Amino acid sequence: MLRNPILRGFNPDPSICRVGEDYYIATSTFEWFPGVQIHHSRDLANWDFIGRPLNRPGLLNMIGVADSCGVWAPCLTWHDGLFYLCYTVVSRFDGNFKDTHNYLTISPSIDGEWSDPVYLNSSGFDPSLFHAEDGRKWWLNMVWDHRPDRTFFRGITLQEYSPAQRKLIGERKFVFNGSKFDCTEGPHLYHHEDYYYLMTAEGGTGYEHVVTMARSRNMEGPYELDPSGPVLTAFDSPEHPLQRNGHGDLVETSDGQFFLVHLCSRPLPGTRLSPLGRETAIQRIERNAEGWFRLASGGHLPQLDVETPAVADESAHCGEIRYEFNQGELHDDFQWLRTPWPEEIYSLCERPAYLRLFGRESLGSHFYQALVARRQQHFSYQVETCIEFEPQHFQQMAGLVCYYNSSKFHYLYISRDDETGKHLATMSCEAEVSLDTTFPGYKNRTPLPENQAIYLRASVQARDLVFSWSADGKNWIELPLELDASLLSDESGKDGATQFTGAFAGMCCQDLAGTRKTADFSFFSYRCLPDKE
Repeated sequence: MLRNPILRGFNPDPSICRVGEDYYIATSTFEWFPGVQIHHSRDLANWDFIGRPLNRPGLLNMIGVADSCGVWAPCLTWHDGLFYLCYTVVSRFDGNFKDTHNYLTISPSIDGEWSDPVYLNSSGFDPSLFHAEDGRKWWLNMVWDHRPDRTFFRGITLQEYSPAQRKLIGERKFVFNGSKFDCTEGPHLYHHEDYYYLMTAEGGTGYEHVVTMARSRNMEGPYELDPSGPVLTAFDSPEHPLQRNGHGDLVETSDGQFFLVHLCSRPLPGTRLSPLGRETAIQRIERNAEGWFRLASGGHLPQLDVETPAVADESAHCGEIRYEFNQGELHDDFQWLRTPWPEEIYSLCERPAYLRLFGRESLGSHFYQALVARRQQHFSYQVETCIEFEPQHFQQMAGLVCYYNSSKFHYLYISRDDETGKHLATMSCEAEVSLDTTFPGYKNRTPLPENQAIYLRASVQARDLVFSWSADGKNWIELPLELDASLLSDESGKDGATQFTGAFAGMCCQDLAGTRKTADFSFFSYRCLPDKE
């Protein structure tokens, strides 16, 4: 048995493929660089991170894209000795327009260098590639309809892709207009026995999310919806521990079993707030006598505990990780925002054994942020770091940040002003409403010694966040304020609109004067904490 989710913390929109006895899952990364996370397993229960293929400017440049834009819903397939990766780069979030650009990159090796991308279209997002048995290849994506008098989700199109010409050929054809759940997206096409099966995600990626299935004896349709309704959803079970279930993909094992991977979220107990973002879960699937795919457990509710071919090692999900900066490259757990030129925001060689951040733009910037962070993967956790930073004025800041996006964060930072001199302070932002951390009786300035390393800590227990600091890493001083960690969730903030990433914790540095003042970090640690009773 395993306990869902299998990919914890921000890992949405899973696409799965099998090559022999190896399984690979690709997930979305949005504005975080490098793009697309790929995990590998031999047993469907234990998954190891193996790389992010969109790792150079020619494959991905997201400078300027809005929060929750960037890389949406990749599709990973394998055929005739090659891996194919479809992905969307979205540059706009709000309003009627999305500006979605779809690409295809290829590699003979999952962890090798991927080809320069082929641009294919911009009509919508969630592209996928179907490899037909006759050798032809077919491209699917949802089509975005910006017109204000109708749904934004126009339907799913099918169009042939020519590998020789490296472009789409022939006319696009709408093959599925969706169901009553609306918001039809995430298409994946399969051929099994006499039918073509079209799996889609519908209902939006909030608490009404569903996985639907339609089938046809003709690839171009018409497609008949499963008369029993969604294959998977928890929209009618608000107390279920796995919510927002949708956006799935099927895989068949070598012995003919079927499994469905799908996104889900785990809201904080008693809330509809998901700081861990959308994660990846797995379910066992069977075909019934009529040839429809259904959950092996019956009904449409996801299972928290799932029987798989192997036992999952739950110990891999807890414990403490201490990251040192003496390896010449960042640990795979870390990412940064938007830029494909990391040398402009950090260095691991200018001061050996330290991560040096070059102060860049504000935490609200969509362009150049010197921020290096890792995913939050537990409701309760603690992070620590040690920083050397000697600011010259109030526009220079550096420290430890708990970050969701450019308008939702809690920041423990070192700066300087004329009244206090070098000091420690806190800053919180909720949907651009405020940058203050004000509590009765709390003076938001703690004087710090000059030319001395300072240890910083953030401790999160579900909704509660407490910052601490130390001069020696042993004797800690807790700041007398309790912040709301649930602010750093998909559902909180601006207009209550659902956003698409997840909470991170990391190190950052700003120099709003433009002189690129540096901050040096000697380590970073992350450990899970027991949840409050």
